[in-house]
Parts: sequence; structure tokens; C-alpha cells
Amino acid sequence: MTQLSGNSVIISGTGSYAPPRILSNDDLSKVVDTSDEWIRTRTGIRERRIASDDETTSDMAAHAAREAIKNAGLEVDDIGLIVVGTVTPDMPFPNTACFVQHKLGLGKVPAFDLEAACSGFIYSMDVARSLMLVKGTKHALVIGAEKLSSITNWEDRTTCVLFGDGAGAVVLSLVDKPNVGVLDALLGADGRETGILCVPGGGSASPYTVETIERSLHTIQMQGNQVFKIAVRVMCQSALDILEKSGLTAEDVSLVVPHQANNRIIEALSQRLNIGIDRFKVNLDRYGNTSAASIPIALDEAYRNGRIKSGDNILMVAFGGGLTWAACLVRWQ
Repeated sequence: MTQLSGNSVIISGTGSYAPPRILSNDDLSKVVDTSDEWIRTRTGIRERRIASDDETTSDMAAHAAREAIKNAGLEVDDIGLIVVGTVTPDMPFPNTACFVQHKLGLGKVPAFDLEAACSGFIYSMDVARSLMLVKGTKHALVIGAEKLSSITNWEDRTTCVLFGDGAGAVVLSLVDKPNVGVLDALLGADGRETGILCVPGGGSASPYTVETIERSLHTIQMQGNQVFKIAVRVMCQSALDILEKSGLTAEDVSLVVPHQANNRIIEALSQRLNIGIDRFKVNLDRYGNTSAASIPIALDEAYRNGRIKSGDNILMVAFGGGLTWAACLVRWQ
């Protein structure tokens, strides 16, 4: 099957959701040996949102999805595809997208999850876009949603200070207009680095046992220094590659929406790309790292705050466990 000629896929609507509970750095300092100053100076994070015990990833995803559909001026029944990027599904199976489909009251459209850790939203958007161009699907929901609090070791001060919960969503729409919307995306991965950022327990390689639980193998494990070095390198290179492939330069970029992992990573990216930090959307201080949800939450905030206008070139770039990375260029319609 071939791509429909002359068509583009635009972002026609955005939405996001954050749980109401705020966990500040001072709150964390009462649980582990840390402080507000230690966290802020090393990460840029002041607080993060934490879902309630009975709030699932699909609950948050459905909230964000409804906002995106409303923002697009569409009805739920207009959606023909759901793709959810997540590392914290409601359960091993069925996939989270099926739960979202049911909660939205949507008909029997394709629904599946995609797991690429913090790169998951861009991966999901590129897959959805490709399917739309081939099959002619008019509108698709792409969601990044995470309940990272459910896989965080709250006794490990090197990781528990980093992560938060939330969901972001976009509606992708097929339009008969060239050179708008998602211009291109570049995806990559290096499986040699699987051990530097992972949850080693709970899968087929190391099923849940009393021992894996006692060793906290079902929680996030991270080699911070190694992740930092590789993240800066791959995010910068993928951003440069997609700009070159699209015939654009740093000067053509109106706004960069990076994965919200660490302020130092974002500042290094700004310097290496020679794009002023004022052209970056950063909300890490209020949400922490929400993995696949971080870019769509930031994108929704940027749009609703008037930072995106017609004709703007938006660069999204991410890295995540795997190690995966992704970059995407969008020309706002």
C-alpha cells in the first residue's frame, strides 16, 4: 500500500491531565535523605504530581484524550485509531488503549500501546501518522500517559525525586494540504544500553517473586551519569539530523518541546543546538519527569498559553530507556 499523495497529518487538538495531588521537594525530604536545594540544583524540579491509589494510567489518559478531542472541535466518534505510549500500563494485558477506548465510549477502532519509555509519545505519533497516510484514517488519538509512582522506589533518593504522574494527548487529523503538520520524525535505539535505565523485574526474564520484590527489582533502576551523557548526545544529534533532513536550521525553529527529564540536559541541548533557552518549553519544575507524558503535557501547555501560532516550526525531541531516542518536526497549521 502507498501513501496518499498530497495529504498531511496535522495536530488538530491537544489536551493534558495532571493528578491534583502535589508532592513537593520538602515533602520528599521527610521521606528520604534529601532537600529542596539538592533536588532543584541537580534537576530543576520543585514538585511533581502523584496519582491516587485508585487512579490508573488509562484514567489519566482518558482525561487528556477528552480535552484533546474537545480542543480539536470533534466528537469521540470521529476518532478512528488510538495509540498510547506508556511504560506503566493498567495491567500486562489487555493494552491500556483498550481501556481508554472503553472509557471514552468509542466504537470498535484499532487500539494499541507502544512502549519506548520516554520516547514513547514521538514513537506513537510517527506510527499513527504512518498508518493514517497509508489507510486514510481521518482522525487518531495519540496519548502519552504514565503512573510512574507505581514503579518508583520511594527509598531511593537518586530516582524517587525525579518522577511524576500525568497524561498528555493530541488528535492527529488527515488534511489535503502539503507541507503542514508533522513534517517528519526520526526514531532510533541502541539495545546495548538496556541496563542503564530499566525496570529489571516483573517480566519474563525475571518474574515477580518474593526475592525480586525484596530487592526492589520491580522499580526504576538508573545509572544517572551514564544516562546524562548519552541523552545529551543522542538528543542533540537526532535534532540536528531531522533539521538537516527537512532543510531547516536552528533559526527556523520557533519552539523546542524537549522531554522533561533534567534541566541540565535541556540547557546542554540549548547550547549545542545554538537555540536560546527562551525558545524552549520547560515545565519540569512543576511535573518532574513523566516519561511518555512529558512532551504532550508541555505541548498542550505551550499551545494553550499562546506560545504556538500558525506557521511555527515545532521541534520535539526525546530519549528514554532502551536506550531509545526520537525527534519530530511539526509545522503548525
